Amino acid sequence: MKKMINGVTLEVVQGNIVKQEDFVAIVNAANAQLRTGGGVAGAIHRAAGPQLEEECRPLAPIKPGQCVITNAYNLPNRYVIHCLGPVYGVDEPSDELLANCYRRALEIAERNQIESIAFPAISTGFFGYPMEAAAKIAFKTILDFIPKLRYVKRIRFVLHDRKALDVHEKVLSNI
Repeated sequence: MKKMINGVTLEVVQGNIVKQEDFVAIVNAANAQLRTGGGVAGAIHRAAGPQLEEECRPLAPIKPGQCVITNAYNLPNRYVIHCLGPVYGVDEPSDELLANCYRRALEIAERNQIESIAFPAISTGFFGYPMEAAAKIAFKTILDFIPKLRYVKRIRFVLHDRKALDVHEKVLSNI
């Protein structure tokens, strides 16, 4: 599903975040230490190779809502933007911290003149954020930020499974 908003293409697809060959940057749903871990972070680190963890080491730790940028190494992208989403029910205010992830990732993309960025559904896996609530926060934050974008022209959500895709399509279609 695609939607054009003020010259920016916003889309949702089912797929693998490490196989977004046509995107300059992908976003890592990182852990505080920016290490391999499981889920999205594990997949990105395994695909990028050990140099990614080496570059991440001096940048850690990060706090919920914070983001940092690194090279992408063996990934088909130029950059990885690492965001630490909130653990639902633990890191508060979780809605603001989650919104900060999307806002700060877009700020970093703008500073680096990145024209395309692919996001996973941050905090919805191991961190337990309810999918629909997280999607609403993500899309609202991005929509509020679109008027400030000069460089970013494509934003993609890459969802791991059909259920997540259905939720994101529903939320996006109601915008």
